Amino acid sequence: MLRFRRLDLTPLAPRREAPRSEMLWGKSLYSSAWLLRGVGLTIALLAGSCSGTKFIPEGDKLYTGGAVKVKSQSSIPNESVLTATLEAVITPKPNSSILGMRPKLYFWHMGEGKTKGLGHLLADKYGEAPVLLSKVDTAKVQDLMANRLNNSGYFHPKVSSEVKVKANTASVDYTATVHKPYTIKEIHFPDSTGLLARAIKATESGSLLKVGDPYNLQTFVNERVRIDAALKNQGYYYFSPDYLLFQVDSTLDNEANVYLKVKETIPPRAAKPYVLNRVTLNTQYSLSDTTETTRPVMFRGYRYVPDEQVFRARAITNAVFIYPDSLYRRRRADQTLSRLMSLGTFKFVDTRFRPARNLPDSAGYGHLNATVRMTQVPKKSLRAELQMNTSNIFTGPAFVVQFRNRSALRGAEQLLINANASLETGKGALSGVTSTQYGIDGQLLVPRLITPPFDIRLVNSDFQPRTFFNAGYKYVLRTKYFQEDIFNLGYGYSWKTKLTNEQQLQPIDLQYLRLSNQEKVFKDLLAARPFLANSFRQQFILGSSYTYTYNQQVLEQRRNQMYFSGGVSLSGNVAHALQSLSGAKKTDTGAYALFGQEYSQYTKFDLEFRNYYRTSVNPTSGNKIATRLLVGVGLPYQNSNVLPYLKQYGIGGPNSVRAFNARGIGPGTYRTPDSQQNGFYDQVGDIRLEANAEYRQDLFPYVKGALFVDAGNIWLVNADPSRATYVKGENGQPVRDFQDGQFRFNTFLKQLAIGAGAGIRIDVQFFVIRLDAAYPLVYPYSNESLEVPGTNPGDPSIIYSANKTGYKVIKLNIAIGYPF
Repeated sequence: MLRFRRLDLTPLAPRREAPRSEMLWGKSLYSSAWLLRGVGLTIALLAGSCSGTKFIPEGDKLYTGGAVKVKSQSSIPNESVLTATLEAVITPKPNSSILGMRPKLYFWHMGEGKTKGLGHLLADKYGEAPVLLSKVDTAKVQDLMANRLNNSGYFHPKVSSEVKVKANTASVDYTATVHKPYTIKEIHFPDSTGLLARAIKATESGSLLKVGDPYNLQTFVNERVRIDAALKNQGYYYFSPDYLLFQVDSTLDNEANVYLKVKETIPPRAAKPYVLNRVTLNTQYSLSDTTETTRPVMFRGYRYVPDEQVFRARAITNAVFIYPDSLYRRRRADQTLSRLMSLGTFKFVDTRFRPARNLPDSAGYGHLNATVRMTQVPKKSLRAELQMNTSNIFTGPAFVVQFRNRSALRGAEQLLINANASLETGKGALSGVTSTQYGIDGQLLVPRLITPPFDIRLVNSDFQPRTFFNAGYKYVLRTKYFQEDIFNLGYGYSWKTKLTNEQQLQPIDLQYLRLSNQEKVFKDLLAARPFLANSFRQQFILGSSYTYTYNQQVLEQRRNQMYFSGGVSLSGNVAHALQSLSGAKKTDTGAYALFGQEYSQYTKFDLEFRNYYRTSVNPTSGNKIATRLLVGVGLPYQNSNVLPYLKQYGIGGPNSVRAFNARGIGPGTYRTPDSQQNGFYDQVGDIRLEANAEYRQDLFPYVKGALFVDAGNIWLVNADPSRATYVKGENGQPVRDFQDGQFRFNTFLKQLAIGAGAGIRIDVQFFVIRLDAAYPLVYPYSNESLEVPGTNPGDPSIIYSANKTGYKVIKLNIAIGYPF
């Protein structure tokens, strides 16, 4: 007879006299010994208290956990996974401990028997009741382990336990003895001729069950879910995974035959596919008023309840992927909900399916009516913020206003207009200087790809693609120095094909910088520093860019999450090619100009890698190791010898190498002389390399701690003599380093700035306040005071001040959000 397993899946030395000096020394040693004994006794008492063993009831022991060992005469595939599975069922969990101490248990005893006061508060917030050996049910744990072993194909296991007792604690060791695991020999799908049987049979090629694979109950559970999902996309709306049954013949020698069956007791409606009859789209649905106040109209076969003041019907139907007279497919229903929600105009969207009345089955198919209910958010909104901006050189208030129209052209197009103004006062070298800024920018987000003459809808994506247009103007007035006008204009596309993947293509990204009203002090500064002069020159940036992002952070259950972003941006190549071919004349600087203004020409690559590894198996735990690597390379050529200032890299600051000021590192070994600390950053470059590592630990509710290490620097593609570096030579005199900030493969690793520190984060979900203290470990430049004589007779010396050492050098950072 065949044997089936039915899987329903649910002494002191003599004293002598000594000389006076020896007696004094002996007293000193004697006192020191007693002091050490006292300290040791104090530490022991504290350790005993914090360990919690002091408070264990008489006759009981503090339970410190359990361990599992698996024994077998044959090899055990994936033994570490099996051991982890068995360890997961060990209950109860022991009290948490840190270096053998249990502070939470100590806090609990502080509040024992108290209803108020500090002890009660500490016990309530941070305490943890003792876990005693008497609470451990080893028989129950052994049964659970045997169950898990059977589920993993280790039939007829034997599980035993042994209690290990110490002074005041006890642990339990579990031993599981198993035989060779069962593997799958044959898999049989239904062979019936009915619609349902044929539909199930059609899914066989994608089966998760493979001949030769180990028997594993979870695989059978996943297989049922897979088949149900496939049937849902073939019209079987009322089918459920519970209607599938696996019968396993385990009478073979460590092998099993698997038979897939459909339960005989399933309801008739679950055995047939359904076709959509009528589809209603209600754009005026309200949770407080469910009656239809507007008469429906027919549009593209839909029964449509319009709100023509907000939407055109086409804007809604283009985001709907369930159609009248089509087979019900759950994939299309889910896609419809996702697309409608991503429009940004609805607060809630849901879909209801009901059997169609008075419609007989046709060729074994039933009929469903569908209603898509959409609850709108207010069409227009206005938001204002008062901010306080602060940096190394400027501080002052800022006012920001944002207007949003969620259907500006009645097609769910989102129009955002941002206006901002700030008035900041200079600090340090810029004391007495004010910086005034005004700006306005607008962005129009169209929920479709505008690609004439083609109509691209990305019908297999759950996410709404967008075309975006943006334009903006910014006015900057820095008293005693200059006035600057910045214009920008852009157009592009953004789309997602998966939850983790996003792409952005921006064919047009134009920027124009115009400098005017230059004061003499500023002109003298630019004459002395050619780099700044080049970066502030009037120019066009005729840019295009493409960015690809892969982000696993949206998969919150994953223990290890990866993030990657890669992008390339270009500028001026097309214009340069056309002007070269047409024989256009160059300006006096040897560059081509457009409308009388030179334009930048470069290619720029940016890569960012991040990894987040959660050290706890608990998915809600914030204990993790976060790492980041940033690589950026900008290559100016032909029409440019340096990247535009706005496109160059800076490094340092709260979100970078935190032991140094923002833009306070590089390029290379360069550091700004004391006399040039005037607030105009020249520590920027064309190449960036940065790496960060951070360990994050939950401390208390809403409070997290962190330990981190940062490293990085920037470099130039072309050497800049105006940013020379000096070091102290063998004779004590300053010697020039002729690298001048340029990147070289044989020296760049020695030029990395390195800092480390610790931080506190107050995380209340909707915002994070971050406090970091960082200490520089390695300076990329010479950390010495130097006086470099002037180039010409009579020129003042160039002074470089050394960084102070000791605690004063610690850099404190206050920021909003995590650094990465």
